[in-house]
Amino acid sequence: MMFDWAAQPYFTVVTTFIFGPYFVSRMTDDPVMAQTAWSNAATIAGIIIAILSPILGSIADHSGARKPWIAVFAVIKIICLALLWTAAPGSSVAWVMALIILTSIAAEFSIVFNDSMMPRLVSQEEVGRVSNTAWGLGYLGGMIVLIAVVLLLAGSPETGMTLLGREPLFGLDPQTGEDARVTGPLSAIWYFVFILPMFLFTPDAPKAKKFGAAVRAGLGEISHTLHELRARRNLLRFLIARMIYQDGVNGLLVLGGVFAAAMFGWSTMEIGIYGIILNVVAILGCAIAGRIDRLMGSKTVVLISLGMLLAATLGIVSTGVDFTLFGLIPLPISATEGLFATPAEKAYILYGLLIGLSFGPVQASSRSYMSRSVEVDEAGRYFGIYALSGRATSFMATLSFSLVTAATGSARLGMATLLIFLIVGFCLLWNTAYPARANGRTTS
Repeated sequence: MMFDWAAQPYFTVVTTFIFGPYFVSRMTDDPVMAQTAWSNAATIAGIIIAILSPILGSIADHSGARKPWIAVFAVIKIICLALLWTAAPGSSVAWVMALIILTSIAAEFSIVFNDSMMPRLVSQEEVGRVSNTAWGLGYLGGMIVLIAVVLLLAGSPETGMTLLGREPLFGLDPQTGEDARVTGPLSAIWYFVFILPMFLFTPDAPKAKKFGAAVRAGLGEISHTLHELRARRNLLRFLIARMIYQDGVNGLLVLGGVFAAAMFGWSTMEIGIYGIILNVVAILGCAIAGRIDRLMGSKTVVLISLGMLLAATLGIVSTGVDFTLFGLIPLPISATEGLFATPAEKAYILYGLLIGLSFGPVQASSRSYMSRSVEVDEAGRYFGIYALSGRATSFMATLSFSLVTAATGSARLGMATLLIFLIVGFCLLWNTAYPARANGRTTS
């Protein structure tokens, strides 16, 4: 559980709510180009993750121990996050994209090895509760870092003051983006400190084969695993469904914050508060989902969550600066005082609440579904394929956004493409059975 607590701030303050929107709206002078570049970075990282995750998972099964792998990728992640401080306005877009790509790859590979430990450590009855609780703890950790940024570090570009009416700590200058750039080093420090309990106290599998032998055996097992998966039709159907709906979820997480920043011109402070709101309801969503998962199963939680994400995405793409629901409800542009001053911004936040309630459970209960479907000795290779299913076509969602946005000049039409992935994934999962076991072996 502490692994999720350590890892989540990167996704919260760097990719979603603070650094990503800064990259789009303040680091460059061309928001459309910047949104396309940000999406392209996610696409490149997704392709690399999709190709290598099953291979690394199979190697992990033969090497036994997972912690050494997590340690290697932690070093890469920490270094790249620290270097995000160099992303000043006017910096090389290619340099920042390279850092984000490497960080994303290291973060996702660490998750593969951490998740593959779950079937050995957690009983089948408790895995749904543990997975959702861990995800909720992650959101809590992310929210704490986000609150610290908004209250203490992020200053208004106009006044230079934080939400508390004080100068940012450490003399950070909002005009040069230091309030957003600091999220990289801050996330690196957080990750280093709070990943230590996993290394110190969580039991690891004993070391099996030496590195070279594990690599050879893992590579040789890939084709066997894929062939075996064809006979486990229920599991295969779930992985295909997840491959598609996770594309939509990933796209929404990567692009939702930058979409709002570009449309409403939100500052780091406003994006941060929006993120805090989403994380508060995300913790509640995971707490509720953990109970539903235990009583009704992982599939039920995922279907409910996907329905809510569909409604939220439709609401977001139907909203402009002076309307919502595709103009059926016109909204005055005149603003009141304070944050999120226009009616359209308030409507956007309402749709965001649905996202907050559902994007944690849809991922946590997908993870528990997978954990219930595999055996301990095959967890590494199948969680590698699980990561593949979440990334194999993940570039399709961000690529669709990039192509449509670049072709039309409308980020709203680009965001609308995410609906396709959510709808198709929902329909495929609807026809997928719940995981079951017989004689200690997963049945399909």
